[in-house]
Amino acid sequence: MERSEAAKTRTRGDRRSLFDRFVQTAHRRVSQAPFFFVCAGIVAIWLASLPLWEDLKEWQTAIHTVASVLTLLLVVLLENASRRAEEAAQEKLNVIAEALAELMTSEARTDPDLREAGKRLREAVALEKRH
Repeated sequence: MERSEAAKTRTRGDRRSLFDRFVQTAHRRVSQAPFFFVCAGIVAIWLASLPLWEDLKEWQTAIHTVASVLTLLLVVLLENASRRAEEAAQEKLNVIAEALAELMTSEARTDPDLREAGKRLREAVALEKRH
């Protein structure tokens, strides 16, 4: 049986790009409490800075701009991390299904139903790539 792409990369070590490693680190950091407190601190500083602004609309625009830029960057990073996690989970399921199909085939000498189930399982492996 041919080894899957994920299995091949495990033997070569960590070949992720700099961006992929950055996304992984960013995802880990923004999902922890300290990032929340940094964001809360930014809002607190913004609230405390009200007396320093002459125009209330500029004061509001400042936080809206910071929040919009931060939100856009985080959405892109988190979507990337989510996509990669989904692909990794799917690859694991495919490997398990391939192994199960192989086991079913080896045990299906006398059971045609088991042989047919193994065939359907093989057809279902990597189904997400065909849709």
